[in-house]
Amino acid sequence: MKQKFAALIKKLGIWKTFLVQKVTLHTQDWFKTVINTQNNWYQIAHDWTANHAPTFATRYDGSPQWFKKGIFFLPWFCVFIITLNYFDVFDRKPVIKSVQDANVVVVNEDLRKIIADGKAQVSPFVEELRASGRIDFNELFLSRIGANVTGRVSDILAVPGQIVRQGDVLAKITSTELTQSQLAYLKSKSASQLADQAANRAKILYKEDVIALAELQRREAESSSAKAEFRAANDQLRVQGMDQKSIDRFAKSGVIESINNVVATIPGEIVERKINKGQVVQPADALFTVADLSTLWAISEVPESNSYLIRKGQKISLIIPALRNQEIEGTVAHVDSIVNPQTRTVVVRMELANKEAQIKPGMLATMLIESQPIDKLVVPVGSVVRDDNQDHVFVRIDDDVYRMVPVKLGPEGKGYRPVISGLKEGQEIAIEGAYHLNTERKRQLSGG
Repeated sequence: MKQKFAALIKKLGIWKTFLVQKVTLHTQDWFKTVINTQNNWYQIAHDWTANHAPTFATRYDGSPQWFKKGIFFLPWFCVFIITLNYFDVFDRKPVIKSVQDANVVVVNEDLRKIIADGKAQVSPFVEELRASGRIDFNELFLSRIGANVTGRVSDILAVPGQIVRQGDVLAKITSTELTQSQLAYLKSKSASQLADQAANRAKILYKEDVIALAELQRREAESSSAKAEFRAANDQLRVQGMDQKSIDRFAKSGVIESINNVVATIPGEIVERKINKGQVVQPADALFTVADLSTLWAISEVPESNSYLIRKGQKISLIIPALRNQEIEGTVAHVDSIVNPQTRTVVVRMELANKEAQIKPGMLATMLIESQPIDKLVVPVGSVVRDDNQDHVFVRIDDDVYRMVPVKLGPEGKGYRPVISGLKEGQEIAIEGAYHLNTERKRQLSGG
């Protein structure tokens, strides 16, 4: 086995020597052919030059031998240089490894369809102040009704939610205080009548020269004093809840009535009741609250730092979450002239029509108050993306290349945000589709 393998190796060595000799022979023949061909071309070129440019041929013939050899090897040198250049041996333009910018995004055709470009420009900006508020009663149509006298509640005729008219009786109070006032009224009435009669008789007697002038004047003074006390007693009954017609009837009948009526002072709905039957009440107690709910107030407390933006008559929008974020347009009806020292706020009020009774006092609301237009550099809200707790916009730097630039913006107003820093007027930005650009930027950054 070893002998066969040795014989095979020897045979392969012979074939290798043969092949090397053959290749060397053919290479030498090819090289000689190329050299001869080149010499023939050079001779042809020399003869042609001698016939057409003898001066140049003469100078060539007189040149040094090294120059002639250099001309001979020049084509081979050029071929060698071209070969090296083809394989980038010289590395004349080294490839710079590209490092992807984390803020640059390249858009494709599909993304281009959902992006709209525009420019950051100066335009009238309406700052929109957002303030939380509440719905409250219109105090011009609100009445808190109390007792006119001290007494005990004997009957209740009205309940919360009931619609009443002005003058309707809401409750009845039994009062000894009213009894005393009525008794005093009757006494002052009798005293006034007697004093008036005495004064009239004195006038007759004075004419008959029966009494002196001083006596007449005394009786007239007593009559005037009695009439004043009578008027005071009448006014006291009115203060205690009796109208003039009831007082006149009482004066004729003379029947003392200890029942005092609690009546509605305005038409509306009873929204609150604070009495029970048998309860002792005082004139200072508020027994019923009656309100006309056809008009209401929206009230908000605005921080004093923003109060300079608000003026009476400005446009205002009210959003009520309880009514599915219904938006009601209106104007500022009132701005307080003072600042609350405890909360450092200013009260702003808006009037609401509530004919359908959908809005209810106590509801929460949000006021959107528009300021006067001011020229500012603005960008649309759709061009802003929030990343790393900072606002950014995409600035177009090439046909399909955008760069995410950090900016400092003010609060939103009417779909725009004012630019404080980070952007200049006229810069081209993506005004729509910024969110998709940011998503694509993150995808490209992650290599997805």
